This record gives sequence, structure tokens and C-alpha cells, in this order.
Amino acid sequence: MAQAAATVVGESAGLVNKTYMPFELDPSIGHRAAIGLIVLATDQTVEHEFRKILDIAGVAFYESRILNDSTINPETLAAMAQRMSEAASVILPGLPLDVVAYGCTSGAMIIGEETVFARIRESRPGVPCTTPITGAMAAFEALGAKRIALLTPYIDEINQTMRDFIQARGVEVPVMGSFNNENDNEVGRISLASLRAAALELGREPSVDAVFVSCTNLRLIEYVEDLEAELGKPVTSSNHAMAWHALRLAGYSEPVPGFGRLLMI
Repeated sequence: MAQAAATVVGESAGLVNKTYMPFELDPSIGHRAAIGLIVLATDQTVEHEFRKILDIAGVAFYESRILNDSTINPETLAAMAQRMSEAASVILPGLPLDVVAYGCTSGAMIIGEETVFARIRESRPGVPCTTPITGAMAAFEALGAKRIALLTPYIDEINQTMRDFIQARGVEVPVMGSFNNENDNEVGRISLASLRAAALELGREPSVDAVFVSCTNLRLIEYVEDLEAELGKPVTSSNHAMAWHALRLAGYSEPVPGFGRLLMI
């Protein structure tokens, strides 16, 4: 129990200094799910989309930034591995987190999911972890998606590696499209209209049963329900799948309406 307040009257009349004001502790803002999020230094989008999806009473996310190069290629992505533990360590140090997410789809793929998780757990032992590609693979399984259309902003070397990565895990990628832009500062500004048009073009291919838009810097969540209605197929993205997976790993299992099929599972 907090100490009773003490009142100290200053030398000048009218000055009051009350110490040990009484207080109580509540369960905290994130008492239902406290999510740690490692955000790329160049990312303009993931926090914006997480705020929308995770606008849930009792759910909170807390982020740190990890230094990365604005030029996205395998070498610059791999360099983030050495900074992962420190980035995780400055998210609410000394307080528990239910899950930690590393917000880079291509980075998680290049570095390797297990390496990402191991680096995070150097400073957050035992914490459940996810990444956009981890969330996406879990999302495909939950949605029953076996053949996806993949839309990315990446250069072809990364695209082909991503296709191989996904297919090695049992999901076919017969259709793929890319904006072919390795400048992450520009990727965050690719318009919603451009994304919508590209997702529709790829998603209309009859050989696919779902659409995945890869890259946390691409905006999509405002259009997920609209795209699903037009295509008649589930649609997800890096931020969309990662937020869903983080919630489920954190033990929050309720549907989140307004963001398409995946968030209702």
C-alpha cells in the first residue's frame, strides 16, 4: 500500500509540496497483449498499419528502430542480424512482452527466421517471436491458401529467393509481380491506387487462390476487404499477416473486424 501523502509548506506563503501522493497500479495498457515490434529505420508504414489493426482495448505494441540501409539487397538485409538483439533490448526493458515481431519480410528471409528469433532471444529469453514471412506462412495455412499471387517492391534477386522460400514450405507461387524498386524511401510512397491495381491484376489470375503483398513498407490494409470482395479470394500483406500472427501468439484469439478474412480467424 502506498504511503500516506505528506504535506510540506514552503518558506513562502502559498507554496505547497505534497510528497508520496497515494496511487494504485492497474494491469497496464497492454494487459491483454503486449507486443514488441522492431521497425526498420527506413520504414514509413508498419507503425501506421499496426495502430489501425491493434486499436483494441487491452492490446498495445511498443516499438524500437533498427538501423538499415535504404538500398534493399541481400547484403544490406543480412547486415541487420548483428543489431537485432540490441533493438529488442530497448523495448520496455525490465517489463514482460507477450511476443516480439521483427518487421522486415525480406530481411527475415535472408537472415533466416530461426536466426532472427535467436538474436531477439539473446535479450528477450524465451519470448515468442514472429516476422512478416512467418506470419504469412501461418496465414496461408489458416486461410487454406495453396497457390498464391506474390506482389513485391523488390529487385528480381530477392523476388526469386522469396518464391523459392515460400514454395519450399509447400505453397506454390505461380504468379508474381514486382515494382522492382530497391530504394526503401520510395517504396513507402508507392500509392494505394498503384498497389490496388497491381494486386487486382495478379489476383485475377485463375491459377491462384490468394494474394500476398510482401514488404512492411507497402500500404494495403485499407483495401483488404475491398480487394477480397472484388477478387473473391483472401488477401494479406506483410503487416496484415504479422499483426494477426502476433495477436494469436500473444494469446489474443478474438476476431478483429474490418480487415478481411484473416483477422476474423
